Amino acid sequence: MDDRTLMESLLMTEKGICDLYMHGTIESGTQNVNQTFSQALNDSLCMQGDIYKKMSARGWYKTEQAEEQKIQMLKQKYANGMNASN
Repeated sequence: MDDRTLMESLLMTEKGICDLYMHGTIESGTQNVNQTFSQALNDSLCMQGDIYKKMSARGWYKTEQAEEQKIQMLKQKYANGMNASN
């Protein structure tokens, strides 16, 4: 397995773990359990960010810049949706 494939696998695994911890945080029944899941989620998000940065620095994870027009359209759409629900 090459380094890129390994990093992609680590990133996907970490994203899945973050999803599990997020649901654990949301669904936890006690403050102690909530804090434990919340801390684990935060730690995993940091690890996910580190993996992304390393992949991005090597050109293995490319992102595209969103078009300003599309951003403005979405802002307007959701602003209108929020106003309609009030």
